[in-house]
Amino acid sequence: MVQNSKKINILLADDHHLVRDGIKSLLGKYNEFNVVGEGADGTAIIQILQTTETPIDLVLADINMPNMSGLELSAKIADQYPVTKVLMLSMLDHEKYVSQALQSGAKGYLLKSVNEDELVFAIKQVVSNSFYVCSELTHQLLTKSLFRTSGIKSKPGNGVKVDFTSREIEILELIAEGFTNLEIADKLFTSKRTVEGHRLQMIAKTGVRNTAALVKFCITNGVLNYV
Repeated sequence: MVQNSKKINILLADDHHLVRDGIKSLLGKYNEFNVVGEGADGTAIIQILQTTETPIDLVLADINMPNMSGLELSAKIADQYPVTKVLMLSMLDHEKYVSQALQSGAKGYLLKSVNEDELVFAIKQVVSNSFYVCSELTHQLLTKSLFRTSGIKSKPGNGVKVDFTSREIEILELIAEGFTNLEIADKLFTSKRTVEGHRLQMIAKTGVRNTAALVKFCITNGVLNYV
């Protein structure tokens, strides 16, 4: 006997009708997704939430919308409908918008340039109560942060500089958050073998014995001081 899984009920908030139609068409290919409503601004979405009897799992929202922006919408949902998650889908790639979105209560941030696989993955992650920022932005934000803090190069007590690539830093952050190799591979859209290779390479670079020692080394030497 096959057990049917619960569908993820989604609302779309975007002031461009063609964008909403495109997302509906894309998500319509997946049995686990159910787009139950849409609106051109935050006000329309709040009205749907106030009147629908269908439990809404996720609101996929743009930031720039008339009447009520995505940030305002996110804050209202976090306050009034805490079970409903908000995932931002925006053209805005500046770090301040990511920060504002997460501070407003959104659980994730995607650029509209993401591919179908990452959009589907992000929705599932956010609905499962995980945070998600698209891989393009994660790489960009981490690189900026690391160069600001000079964190890519670390100088341990023996005077030997250790250089980490931006991809290694990306993996380091996820390791420090407790994710497994397989989970990291899923998040970064790469293979478990590749992640393990980066992990072993970082252990070799630092001369430590294991992953726990690697994380300790990187925190101690300022590589992970932004986490």
